[in-house]
Amino acid sequence: MLVLASASPRRRQLLAQAGYTFEVRPAHIPEEPLPGEEPVRYVTRLAREKAQAVFDGISADRACAPGAAAIDLESLAVLGADTTVTLDGHILGKPEDAADAARMLRSLSGRSHLVITGVALVTRSAVEVAAEVTAVQFLTLSDEEIAAYVATGEPMDKAGAYGIQGLAAKWIPRVEGCYFNVMGLPLALVAAMLESRVTRA
Repeated sequence: MLVLASASPRRRQLLAQAGYTFEVRPAHIPEEPLPGEEPVRYVTRLAREKAQAVFDGISADRACAPGAAAIDLESLAVLGADTTVTLDGHILGKPEDAADAARMLRSLSGRSHLVITGVALVTRSAVEVAAEVTAVQFLTLSDEEIAAYVATGEPMDKAGAYGIQGLAAKWIPRVEGCYFNVMGLPLALVAAMLESRVTRA
């Protein structure tokens, strides 16, 4: 059984698009980077912590109700993921408010940045962790374009304050690497990790 440890509708959509059957059980853990933590280490740590928290929660539920229609822990696989945007080595998480979103977009304007997703698969026997990196080029944005985009609310729940699958798509002339990674789930990497552990629909 596959469980997605994420509330992200984009990750749910992508995993379903790849043909997997799964349940969704979001993890609730702090998502702040540790002092001096590098971007790849940051997203892989969060992905692992999310997946492990959900796996442990399911295990605890099973222990409390052994007579119920319980999940077989031997077949359980929990997938966690976390995505961040980095510019000049600095992590750009989700904006705190509209002003912060505008600041991030101004910093990305006319430049190339990296999108990094950490992925973790936790089973009873192992924990597998990997990361995908994609370079994204932005056109130069005017203050008016940034203000109008921020006003839509779209940037507020997204790392780097934009969604490639949304209104910001018109500002992205070039992507080097996995497009789906920029959406939040690198499908080819995830499929390789899941291939021997779960079945598609």
